[in-house]
Amino acid sequence: MKRILVYIFMTLIWLEVVYHIAIFGLSGVQPLLLLAFAVLIAGIESIVVGLTKEKKINLGILWGIQGINYMLFAVQLVYHEIFTQPLLLETAFITGGDAIADFWGVALDGIVRSLIPLFLMAVPLAGMAVAFKKKWLGAEKYKTKELLTGAYAITAGVVATALVLVGGYFSKDEFYSEYQEFYAPNEIAQENGVLALYGRQLMFDLLPEKETDAWQGGIPEVDNSEGVTDGTEESNEVVTGPVIDTSPNVLNIDFDALMEKGDNNIDKMANIMQNMTPSKKNEYTGMMEGYNLIYLTAEAFSPYAISEELTPTLYKMVNSGVVVKDYYIPLWSTSTSDGEYVNLMGQIPDGQHSFRRSQHNSYPYSLPAYFAAEGVKSYAYHNNSLSYYERYKSHPNLGYDFKAALPGKLSREEYADWIFEMEGAGQWPSSDYEMVKATMPEWIDDERFYAYYMTLSGHTNYSWTGNRMAANHKELVAHLNYSEQMKAYIACNYEVERALAYIVEQLEAAGKLDNTLIVLSADHHPYGMNDVKAEMEAFNGTSMTDLDVQRNCLIMWNSQMETVVVEKTCSALDILPTILNLFGFDYDSRLFAGRDMLSDSPSMVVFCNRSFITDSVIYNSSTGTVTSRTGEEISKEYISAMKSYVKTMFQLSAGMLNYGFEEAVHDAVIEVPPLQQTTKPNEDAHR
Repeated sequence: MKRILVYIFMTLIWLEVVYHIAIFGLSGVQPLLLLAFAVLIAGIESIVVGLTKEKKINLGILWGIQGINYMLFAVQLVYHEIFTQPLLLETAFITGGDAIADFWGVALDGIVRSLIPLFLMAVPLAGMAVAFKKKWLGAEKYKTKELLTGAYAITAGVVATALVLVGGYFSKDEFYSEYQEFYAPNEIAQENGVLALYGRQLMFDLLPEKETDAWQGGIPEVDNSEGVTDGTEESNEVVTGPVIDTSPNVLNIDFDALMEKGDNNIDKMANIMQNMTPSKKNEYTGMMEGYNLIYLTAEAFSPYAISEELTPTLYKMVNSGVVVKDYYIPLWSTSTSDGEYVNLMGQIPDGQHSFRRSQHNSYPYSLPAYFAAEGVKSYAYHNNSLSYYERYKSHPNLGYDFKAALPGKLSREEYADWIFEMEGAGQWPSSDYEMVKATMPEWIDDERFYAYYMTLSGHTNYSWTGNRMAANHKELVAHLNYSEQMKAYIACNYEVERALAYIVEQLEAAGKLDNTLIVLSADHHPYGMNDVKAEMEAFNGTSMTDLDVQRNCLIMWNSQMETVVVEKTCSALDILPTILNLFGFDYDSRLFAGRDMLSDSPSMVVFCNRSFITDSVIYNSSTGTVTSRTGEEISKEYISAMKSYVKTMFQLSAGMLNYGFEEAVHDAVIEVPPLQQTTKPNEDAHR
């Protein structure tokens, strides 16, 4: 028994070490939770091995247990190699079937790239065979005394885990916030290990939230007495011309009524919200009032896909309209789905699969709700499957008439009206251009419209055999002096150029180009490259940090508008409030984690691990480093205030999702015509 217990324990430690070095290199770890969970699991598994009288059965159980241990780490290794994030249990259960069907080629590539650590992970299995042959290990039925050994190990593991977590809770240690409250899976896997990550998922509802004071107010400003400015200067110039409405973008909310609902979570959020500093209306408020909107979330898009030579439409759009000089698209835990969630909701994702969980809420302030209030229909399309990420539930819940190119796990017969026919729908990946071409006839003749697209052509793998769109445009990029992987990436994203050029062409032909705003933002950077940072550094000729890699570009373009240059640091969180302001919709800026880019509100970028970037500073939570962007000293008080503000943004976004706060706010708005929750058009129109 003792030898089995020790062998399983050492196996788990070995798997943790191989995984950590393969994924994170020689970075440091906090071993307390890792060791506690390893003792606990080894105790449980060692007891199971000797419960029967038959040695062969016990031996089979041991091999099965060790095989499961191997797979738990091997799957995490391959998944992280592909998606740069750990695989969570929820993800495996929700999208596992679709992922196998859609991404088997990507998975195979990930396995090939991980062969060496996968073989190293198998060393304990080979060692176990030798140990049984040499009779160092046995699998006989345990005696009572031996069972007690396993029980002691389980008890020690439980007590050790409890002591670490309870100690972190009462000491208000930062690791406890990372483990329980904010739940950044990648950071947990790196700092505490894979076993602690699995344990965190299983214990999620059992651990108390750590109570701390949250920041109340706007984004903290740098203390100028410390020698750091916020990048603005006062002017004594007298400005003449039309008076611009600079009143705050807020709704008339009865906060007393909101807090009388008797819900403690709603009370806390309402108290924070009413003390937040809203953004103000500005000269761009209502500039697009009455216009159409075309909004694209482009799969793994980045500036590296844009050039004046190959993509003239994209090049023109990214360099005119609203031009954001310092724009980021952080990678969140559920990559594409979370990136799409940020783009459409203006909120920070909470854990994983926030979009899927949103289907149970009411969203009276979604973009489709605003357009519906003006009699405008909202369409949404995706050139993959209906069922992936359960978009067929989440998107109609926001008010979109949603369609996809394939049924996925759903019945084609039952969901026939939810599927649009397009050329090459079964290809991997399918064409963004063909999707737009197939669907534009559905809305182009509407008096007004809002059309949303989630693209696919830019999805990994970036090779001539792993991406059909890349292969189709191989000749276009053959002359480029980049790696084959980067050329394949540029080639597959040529489909986005074709799609945008076709949209412009059709809008112009219909006489609707001048009164249409086109917005495009990625869901995340192209992390599917074998070494994305190295590829980007080679492309730029400069060294980059992990945060630099997530810098991106935004298209917010209208054919008639003068170019507006935004110098402040912005992110995808800021898109929705910016659109709401441009269209002149009545909205409350305090409801969103982002801010109107065109307002005078200071802006910032927050990342999944609560790193942040402002105009003045870069704070990297993984390394704890603070880098001034102005060359001047940054005070500790400012960093502390910013951390508290970021915490508040995470809390408010989580509350919007978990407590239905948006609907509660809507019910408390007074003296304005209420926006009604839109119906689910697919269900009403198609079913």
